[in-house]
Amino acid sequence: MARDRAGNLWVVNEHVGLLQLRDGRLVQQIPWPSLSSQAHASGIVLDPIRGGLWLGFHLGGIAYFNDGKIQTSYSASDGLGTGRVNRLRIDHDGTLWVSTEGGLSRLKDGHIATLTSKNGLPCDIVNWSIEDNDRSLWLYMACGLVRIHRSEVDAWISDPKRKIQTIVFDSSDGVRSLIDGGHFNPQVAKTSDGRIWFLPSDGVSIFDPRNLHVNNVSPPVHIEQITADRKTYDFTSNANGHVRLPPHVRDLQIDYTALSLVASEKVLFRYKLEGWDRDWQDGGTRRQVFYSNLPPRNYTFRVIASNNSGVWNEAGASLDFSVAPAYYQTWWFRSSAVIAFLAVLAGLYYLRSRQLARQFNIRLEERVSERTRIARDLHDTLLQSFQGVLLKFHAVTYMLLDRPEARKTLETVIDQARQAITEGRDAVQGLRSSTLAGNELAQAISIFGEELSGNQTNNHCPDFRVRVEGTPRDLAPVLRDDIYRIVGEAVRNAFRHSHAERIEVEICYDRRQLRLRIRDDGKGIDPKVLHKGGQPGHYGLPGMHERAKLVGGKLAIWSQLDSGTETELTIPAAVAYTKSRNARRSMFWRKGA
Repeated sequence: MARDRAGNLWVVNEHVGLLQLRDGRLVQQIPWPSLSSQAHASGIVLDPIRGGLWLGFHLGGIAYFNDGKIQTSYSASDGLGTGRVNRLRIDHDGTLWVSTEGGLSRLKDGHIATLTSKNGLPCDIVNWSIEDNDRSLWLYMACGLVRIHRSEVDAWISDPKRKIQTIVFDSSDGVRSLIDGGHFNPQVAKTSDGRIWFLPSDGVSIFDPRNLHVNNVSPPVHIEQITADRKTYDFTSNANGHVRLPPHVRDLQIDYTALSLVASEKVLFRYKLEGWDRDWQDGGTRRQVFYSNLPPRNYTFRVIASNNSGVWNEAGASLDFSVAPAYYQTWWFRSSAVIAFLAVLAGLYYLRSRQLARQFNIRLEERVSERTRIARDLHDTLLQSFQGVLLKFHAVTYMLLDRPEARKTLETVIDQARQAITEGRDAVQGLRSSTLAGNELAQAISIFGEELSGNQTNNHCPDFRVRVEGTPRDLAPVLRDDIYRIVGEAVRNAFRHSHAERIEVEICYDRRQLRLRIRDDGKGIDPKVLHKGGQPGHYGLPGMHERAKLVGGKLAIWSQLDSGTETELTIPAAVAYTKSRNARRSMFWRKGA
């Protein structure tokens, strides 16, 4: 039953519904189905702030009733405790406390939090709750009478995930447990002197919260033994108490206990294995702890205990032990494995680099042989044939002494043939030797750029510079020629087509690679042309890419319209530098010897 502000008496009857009485007469009767409820209410309480009624139902859930209808409702899906609502209570600030079979729920400003065994309660079924004069919270539960100090309640309200400390009074303290709270309310009341009266199953129980006996003696804690793989190790005879366990410990068991002459069955434990557990673990009343497959290291096991009144022995007891590493778990073995792995990687890298260098040398020798063969064929066939034809032309001139015009024409042809032979000999010489007279790549490119600057027909002459980074290294002649031709093609295009103000060539002799960059600030190249690999009928860009691929390098070109052009050629050091290859060859032959 509950009385509202207007003096109406509201009665919950599980069979006929919600009854409203005034001055002893029935005003209205509201059946439970009309309240959209599948079950009858099992609790009712007046909301002194809002003026309506809170109803708790037999099958779970609560609802706020006002103005003849349900205004709002909450269920387990909203965070309310599951199962039957046993009792409703509203405290001094308007907070609704709901005792359910699934814990104690708190509703404030539309927010619900539920206190359960996960938060430290000894069980989940709550028959009722009440506050004493010190504002501590008392819960009558299926496992006994539970006291929660006000500081613990406030801490839980601030953090609903927090675990709280409780004191449990059960049959050993004279409290009879009650799983089912019954169908009649109220089941608890507080008198003016602060004593609390409540109904167990067979009478009335009374207790005074301010005159309860408290056991202030903390229980001494003792670690009894440590067992590893069914073998017990003695740590009492060791002066420092340190236990050394062998490698490959699979199952570890530690037995501990605490002494209490009042209620030993209520002694609670907490333990922590430093080096493994991140925080203290609740052991309950259990006096053993088990660990499996602990890695090799030093550990400290700590255990503390509390008596029946919740007084903790914070000092507790501790045990130092270590698990020895197997040979493959030692630092020297792991270091050796890492070093061996790195050595294998270095060996594989060396073999791969030598293989690439060898393949490149084979290709390079093939190209040199091919150029020599072409030069020899030109000298032995075409040039010799031209020389023979030229001798015959000389013979014919003597036959044309009486025809001066024909002789003059023939002499002109002879001069052209002689010039062709000279050019052919120059071509043969070029195939048999490097294009560059020496190894000064930067100097050759500078001379080439100066020649292009001198051949400019217009008044516009860009600023051309060659910059070198690092110490110049010797390059293979054929490789040097290809690099020179790639750079020369890029520089020639910049002079002819870019209309740039500045053209720069950068040669970087890096330890890992040879890098050449050609930059200009000209009008740039259409990205579509770059994507297609050049314009139809023009073979400059395709030739540059082909030469770069032949020398084992990578050619990249970046350009945008009106943003200049940058061409970069990179060749690995193992391929580019002559000394690197020679050094590896000599080392290989020394090993072979």
